[in-house]
Amino acid sequence: MADYKAPLRDMRFVLNEVFDAPKLWQTMPALAEVVDAETAEAILEEAGKITANSIAPLNRSGDEEGCRWVDGAVTTPAGYPEAYRLYAEGGWVGVGGDPAYSGMGMPKAISAQVEEMMNSASLAFGLYPMLTSGACLSLYAHASEELKQKYLPNMYAGVWSGSMCLTEPHAGTDLGIIRTKAEPQADGSYKVSGTKIFITGGEHDLTENIIHLVLAKLPDAPAGSRGISLFLVPKVMVNEDGSLGERNSLGCGSIEHKMGIQASATCVMNFDGATGWMVGEPNKGLAAMFTMMNYERLGVGIQGLATGERSYQSAIEYARERIQSRAPTGPVAQDKAADPIIVHPDVRRMLLTMKALNEGGRAFSSYVALQLDIAKFSDDAEARQRAEALVALLTPVAKAFLTDMGLETTVHGQQVFGGHGFIREWGQEQLVRDCRITQIYEGTNGIQALDLLGRKVVGSGGELYRAFAEEVRSYCAAAGGELEEFTTPLKAALENLDALTAFAIDSAKRNPNEIGAASVEYLHVFGYTAYAYMWARMAEAALGKETQDDFYASKLGTARFYFARLLPRIHSLSASVRAGSDSLYLLEASQF
Repeated sequence: MADYKAPLRDMRFVLNEVFDAPKLWQTMPALAEVVDAETAEAILEEAGKITANSIAPLNRSGDEEGCRWVDGAVTTPAGYPEAYRLYAEGGWVGVGGDPAYSGMGMPKAISAQVEEMMNSASLAFGLYPMLTSGACLSLYAHASEELKQKYLPNMYAGVWSGSMCLTEPHAGTDLGIIRTKAEPQADGSYKVSGTKIFITGGEHDLTENIIHLVLAKLPDAPAGSRGISLFLVPKVMVNEDGSLGERNSLGCGSIEHKMGIQASATCVMNFDGATGWMVGEPNKGLAAMFTMMNYERLGVGIQGLATGERSYQSAIEYARERIQSRAPTGPVAQDKAADPIIVHPDVRRMLLTMKALNEGGRAFSSYVALQLDIAKFSDDAEARQRAEALVALLTPVAKAFLTDMGLETTVHGQQVFGGHGFIREWGQEQLVRDCRITQIYEGTNGIQALDLLGRKVVGSGGELYRAFAEEVRSYCAAAGGELEEFTTPLKAALENLDALTAFAIDSAKRNPNEIGAASVEYLHVFGYTAYAYMWARMAEAALGKETQDDFYASKLGTARFYFARLLPRIHSLSASVRAGSDSLYLLEASQF
C-alpha cells in the first residue's frame, strides 16, 4: 500500500482559491484574532506530518491486531497509546475547542481538513479524538460553567477522552424508547442505570479518564423523545481539586467483533447506579445531543471522503507501476513487456471517478464547514440565519452522500488492484471494510435521506431548499461566458432538482409512503447536483492557469470528466423518484 501523503495542495486550493476562507475569517472578530492564511497553512502542514508519519503506519497493524477485552479492560493495538499521546500533546484533540478552556480555537473549515488527514491515516484511530470532540461540543453548548471548567480543559488536551452513549439493545434510531434511568440525588447528582451498545471508545487504554455523555430518562419523564435528558458520567470520579478519585459504578461488558475499524473499541457499556450530572435542561437531552450532530455528521461524511482518498493514493501508484497488456492504440512502454494499466480506458474510468468524487467531496465538505463557521462566528444576524438554514439542509447530504461515494471510491480502488485488491497485505480491502460503517453509524444513510426529504424539504414546504437553489442560480447567472461549459449543465441539473423537489412535495401530500420511497434517490440527485456546483467553482478557480501548472490542468480535466460521465447519473435517479411508491407495495410480507 502506498504511503499516505496529505493532499495539502488540494486543501489549500479549496480553502484559498475556491472559497477565499482567510478573507471570510477576517470578517469575524472571534476568528480574526486566532487564524489567518499563514496560521492555517502552518496547522495543515503539521497535521499532514503527524498523520502521515505517526498514525498512518499503524493502520494495517492496528487492523490485524485489533482491540482486546479482558475482564472489563480494553487494550488497543501496539503503538496506539504512544501515537495518541503524541497527537494529544500537539493540541490536535482540541483544534476546534474554545481557547477559554485550552482549545486551539480554529474554525471548522480547518478542523475539517485535519479530520480528513487523520481519518485517511487511520479511520479507527481517528474515532477516539472525534468522539471526544463531539462530547466537548455538547458540553460547551449546554453544560453549566462549573462542569465546563472541570472537564473541558483535560478533554481538549487529550488527557481525558469522551464518548457518546445513545444506542440501547432495543433502541437504535428510535431513541424515544430508551430504558436507561437517572435517579435524582439530594446533592444534585444523579444515579444512572442502564445498558448502552455500540459505544465507540467506551473503554480503552489511551487516556486516564473517559467522560461519558449518556442519554437517560428521569423518573417523571414524558413518554417518547420528549422525555430524554443528557448526563455527564465520568469513568473515574474527579475530586474538587481536579485530581482523580474512585472508579465510578460503570463498566465495559464486552466489545463487538466487527467487519472493520478493528482498532476502534466498540463497547457494551453497563451503568449500575453510576454518578452523573445533568447537561442542559431536564427532558432536553436530544436538543443537547443534536448540537454536536451537525458537526459529527459532517465528520462522518469526511470519514467516507478520507477512506476514498487513501484508496485513490494507493490505486494511482499501483496503476502507474503495474504492467498488463498493451494499450488499445498500441504499445506505450516500448521497453517493457506490457504497458502500465493506467493506459487502459476502464482503469482510467475508475481512477477518474475516484478523483472526481474525492475532490468534489473535499470541496463540498469544506463548503458545509464554512457554513458552520458563519453560523457560529459571524456578527451578521442575516448571514448567521442563512448559514444555519444551509447547514440544516446540507448536513444529511454531507453525511450520506460523502459516505456512499466513499464506499464507491474504495471499491473502485480495490478493483484497480484486481486480485491483489482482495488480499489483505495490499491494504485496499481494509479500506472497503472500514468505510462501510460510515454509511451506518451517526444515523444510517436511509435515515439521513428521510431527514433531508421529509423534514428539511417537505417539512419546510421547500423553504430550506430554496436558499441553496437560489445561491446556485445566482452563481450561474453571474458567471462569465468562459464558464459556460460548466454552468450550462449545472443550470440544467438545478432545474431538474427544482422540478424533482416540487414533485416530491406534491406527492407527499397525496401518499405518506412517497417520501420514504423517493428519499435515497432524491438525496443522490441532490448530492450530484451539489458536487456539480463545487466543480463549477473549482473550474472557475483553475481556468486560465492550466498552461502554467499541471495541478490546474488536472483540475479542469477532472471537472470535464465529472460533467460528462458522473453528473448524468441524475437522470436515472430522477426517473426512480418519479416512479413513486406503488411498486414497493406489490408484494405481501410473506411473498418476499
